[in-house]
Amino acid sequence: MAQAKKKKRFFDVEIPLIKTTTQLQAVEKEELEGRIILYDLTRLLKGKSAILQLRVKVKADEITSIPRKIQLLPYFIRRMLRKGTNYVEDSFSTECKDAIVRIKPFLVTRRKVSRAIRTALRIKAREELVNYAKSRESEKIFDDILKNNIQKYLSSTLKKIYPLSFCDIRIFQVEKEK
Repeated sequence: MAQAKKKKRFFDVEIPLIKTTTQLQAVEKEELEGRIILYDLTRLLKGKSAILQLRVKVKADEITSIPRKIQLLPYFIRRMLRKGTNYVEDSFSTECKDAIVRIKPFLVTRRKVSRAIRTALRIKAREELVNYAKSRESEKIFDDILKNNIQKYLSSTLKKIYPLSFCDIRIFQVEKEK
């Protein structure tokens, strides 16, 4: 016997981090639990191309989403690099109040600099970001990245070692919840 095909409907999903809603298609709302959403933040961040990855949570009658990862797109990073500059990358895991997170900062110097200066920038950036994350929850850190608070703080701190033309968090992702 043929079974009746269920009709899919659209469900509103709240994204509290950026105070907006989006729609997802499913037969029942319980089907949405754990689904991943990729949300483009380019217009929201005035041209800074970034993608926000969210995981859907279904509670009784409301559907919300929790941020899992924010990432700058590669073509935006290539646009920031110029001839006659150096870049500094790093990747490390650290603890925040409610999770273990992976942070990948990306720094671009104004001119070509020695390896010693690049190493000093990398070490100082890691130290500052670990201290920053230790006292905050992951939701608050996502919000600070969107509002450019971390980037301004980091840039002003690293300026004492060498002035930067670009300072940003390339990838910030939650690896494991506590």
